[in-house]
Amino acid sequence: MMHCASIVSAPSYAFPFRSGSASTTPTAISLTKRSWKPPPSMAKGPVRATVSIEKETPEANRPETFLRGVDEAQSSTSVRARFEKMIREAQDTVCSALEAADGGAQFKEDVWSRPGGGGGISRVLQDGAVWEKAGVNVSVVYGVMPPDAYRAAKGVPTDQKPGPVPFFAAGISSVLHPKNPFAPTLHFNYRYFETDAPKDAPGAPRQWWFGGGTDLTPAYIFEEDVKHFHSIQKQACDKFEPTFYPRFKKWCDDYFYIKHRGERRGLGGIFFDDLNDYDQEMLLSFATECANSVIPAYLPIIEKRKDLPFNDHQKAWQQLRRGRYVEFNLVHLLTQL
Repeated sequence: MMHCASIVSAPSYAFPFRSGSASTTPTAISLTKRSWKPPPSMAKGPVRATVSIEKETPEANRPETFLRGVDEAQSSTSVRARFEKMIREAQDTVCSALEAADGGAQFKEDVWSRPGGGGGISRVLQDGAVWEKAGVNVSVVYGVMPPDAYRAAKGVPTDQKPGPVPFFAAGISSVLHPKNPFAPTLHFNYRYFETDAPKDAPGAPRQWWFGGGTDLTPAYIFEEDVKHFHSIQKQACDKFEPTFYPRFKKWCDDYFYIKHRGERRGLGGIFFDDLNDYDQEMLLSFATECANSVIPAYLPIIEKRKDLPFNDHQKAWQQLRRGRYVEFNLVHLLTQL
């Protein structure tokens, strides 16, 4: 029998939802009618700062690297180079696993670059046997941010007024939507950001930080799937620091909270940002471990659920839950731009 579940805080490490269902019985996420008012940040309008980035140029072939020459020359030691290598390998691994799970559909690829360095690879698979739509993208970006954007990014006191700040950013980002409503949506994103010295302060130290996370959003809850997913996240975190999992799990639960509905977007995972309070090499290894944990955390769930029979009502419920996904992005993310 299927039961509705509300999205609430739960005492166990695995569940932001409370569910009374057996572990093999899916639980539908409930919807509650609530009045809504725009958050103050939306009413006032977001604070915007223009970041200077060169225009993209389509490419016929994938380059070996998107790094500028000076960074490529330091590829054996540079965190920039090693992070780019990691995300491109992760993209290949994830895409190969998703194609194998689908059994027929393949990713379509677009490659782009910028004249002054940087570029990216966008891959999309859609209308497959398993995947309704899956995107796995990597990008490497060089640009210049104005003082306001730098202060907003790092929380620099307003009395500090650096000049324009050159920056480097690289990341992998993915959202995976299966066809079967009993198979959950997955989102993951891992990124590295580094600034050069402000143009009016040559020789100043570089600032750097890591960010990212992996989170699961089902339309129907199978507790055994959630336990498996969270256990892999915990294993990845515990290899580096025992406080990481509880800290980043809570951060994920809080971040993906839809305040005006009083519910979370999904069943959580891990999330972190502006992470630079540990050794840089350790955090690079940690981000790598997290990216490498995506497939073992997610694909066993897909294999269990992708062929379960479903009806039109269950498909409609999945689409409705995806509306919550869009709503979170529009209400929460766009107000932070």
